[in-house]
Amino acid sequence: MTTATATSPDAPSTSGLSWTPRLWGTLIVLCAAMFLDALDVSMVGVALPSIGSELHLSTSALQWVVSGYVLGYGGLLLLGGRAADLLGRRRVFLVALGVFAAASLLGGLVDDGGLLIAARFLKGVSAAFTAPAGLSIITTTFAQGPARNRALSIYTTCGASGFSLGLVLSGLLTSVGWRWTFLMPVPVALLALLFAVRLLPRPAEERAKGGYDVLGAITGTAAVLLLVFTVTEAQGVGWLSLRTVGSLVVVAALAGAFLLVESRTAHPLVRLGIFRNGSVARANVIAFAMAGAYGGFQFVVTLYLQHLLGWSALQMALGLLPAGAFIALSAPFMGPIVDRFGTGRLLPIGLLALVGAFALFLRLDEHSSYLGLVLPSMLLLGVGFALAFPSVNIAATDGVGDEEQGLASGLVNTAIQVGTAVVLAGATAMIAAGGAGGDSPQAQLDGYRPALVFVTAVALLGLLIAAAGALVDRRRKSAPAPVPDYDYPPVGSSTARTEVLTNR
Repeated sequence: MTTATATSPDAPSTSGLSWTPRLWGTLIVLCAAMFLDALDVSMVGVALPSIGSELHLSTSALQWVVSGYVLGYGGLLLLGGRAADLLGRRRVFLVALGVFAAASLLGGLVDDGGLLIAARFLKGVSAAFTAPAGLSIITTTFAQGPARNRALSIYTTCGASGFSLGLVLSGLLTSVGWRWTFLMPVPVALLALLFAVRLLPRPAEERAKGGYDVLGAITGTAAVLLLVFTVTEAQGVGWLSLRTVGSLVVVAALAGAFLLVESRTAHPLVRLGIFRNGSVARANVIAFAMAGAYGGFQFVVTLYLQHLLGWSALQMALGLLPAGAFIALSAPFMGPIVDRFGTGRLLPIGLLALVGAFALFLRLDEHSSYLGLVLPSMLLLGVGFALAFPSVNIAATDGVGDEEQGLASGLVNTAIQVGTAVVLAGATAMIAAGGAGGDSPQAQLDGYRPALVFVTAVALLGLLIAAAGALVDRRRKSAPAPVPDYDYPPVGSSTARTEVLTNR
């Protein structure tokens, strides 16, 4: 598949780091959408008790207020990424952002739990299209090298900021009313949509050529949707129940069918050869581990601070602020840092900081202080995400052609969402099993500690893979360049005499 990369006459130049106001506006619009997508993943958590009380929702139904978004987001990301390549990134981004705004408004106005869950699912579906479309617009608008690294660092840091600031904003908004956690994104999304119509570049031809892999889309999307659904429900019905085991068998069958289809179709939804790029393959595994570990850690911290230490929503928002503030403030500096040190060095350092943040929290007890436990972990968390999140997104799209940037973007975002769902489900199951002895402080701690060990181990796995990748890259760079094997003409021929004279 090939695609033209020519842009319209008014498309801004990105050959250097001196960007035009229009180019900055384009990046800001894309950053706003990314911030909202990430924000919605975590912002609803603190509001759940208030939502349950007002709408009379059971605990299992409340879980779906969170899981509905993750299901739509993680399940359709591959389809969203490929749709951006085939239908046009700009068109897909604008339509999906409009749907996101409408679904946010619906979620803030409904008085029925089922409609609220449906609105959350619809928001997740829209984010599954805006995220890969936005990331691929950046990677095809900004020239590879310092310009792209700078843009991706700012963009992904905004995403990490939204992810980490979700709890903070949720605590502040819930103190006013839980509906504001749904209504707040509406004006931001509409404003971003208005500027996106005017600012997003209009390439002369931005669509990848090729047909539609309908069977691949059905089997791949069904496999991811069922996987997310199964691991989310497993904590309620049991990991060894017939329903869970049967669902996992069906997931494996769908995944096998998807791989078979992709290896044989002329225009696959996911070209399997993309994973021969070592950077792309490692980045997706690291993204799975990093996002999953953070999702599980965030869940444990929320329960610990609210249920055991008795923090209010506002106290928790202010207590977690240092991590989000550090990530947000680091955005302007990440591009030069990536250029100077490279993603191969920054990924292990960032993941080491995340492992340290999670491991430090293992010291939690009934009377842990903010300065002794929470603040050090939050600072390490901020450092880790500021370094690792931009680096993993840059690595996941490095060396990929323009016609497959939507695919690469969809893959890494899928890894993030599926990782979050899987590791969160595992952490939740460990909390339930460890705390089965009752509601006493010690019983709660017995549930939190195994879950923290689990998320720390997942983050450590990501660190080991990142370190191994850095070692491979270092050996490749230090290896001597291969000597060309010239096919010299016979000695004494006129061609040989000409080459000798030419090479003198």
